[in-house]
Amino acid sequence: MDVVFLIGRVLFAALFIFSGLTVHLLQRKQGVQYAKMYGVPMAEFGVPFTGLLAVLGGLSVALGVWGDLGSLLLVAFLLLITPLMHAFWRETDAMQKQLQMVSFTKNTALLGGALVLFYTWNQLQGEAGLSLTDPLFGPG
Repeated sequence: MDVVFLIGRVLFAALFIFSGLTVHLLQRKQGVQYAKMYGVPMAEFGVPFTGLLAVLGGLSVALGVWGDLGSLLLVAFLLLITPLMHAFWRETDAMQKQLQMVSFTKNTALLGGALVLFYTWNQLQGEAGLSLTDPLFGPG
């Protein structure tokens, strides 16, 4: 079952690593313009900052290096991004409203997954299979 936990972590984390590297860091200029289009405050800081959260959190989860902390970084990323970039309730165009609602609900599900990963690492402590380190936080 340890390999299932590893595969699930890698698949989950790949989305964050890819998005963080491309849209938030390597294509930062376009990401900032897109964020400004949605009225995101401090986009010049926020886009690369959230990119770092996504990449560091994703790598931590995928590799199992302080996976509990990595999960919380992904939680922070999703809490910052979701209401700012996918505010479907502000859209007037029906197609854009639907697209943003899909992204909002997807991110909400990913937020739930990140919280489940945090809980899992916290509860299993050193028994979380195929993790490179034990969790950073003690059992709660």
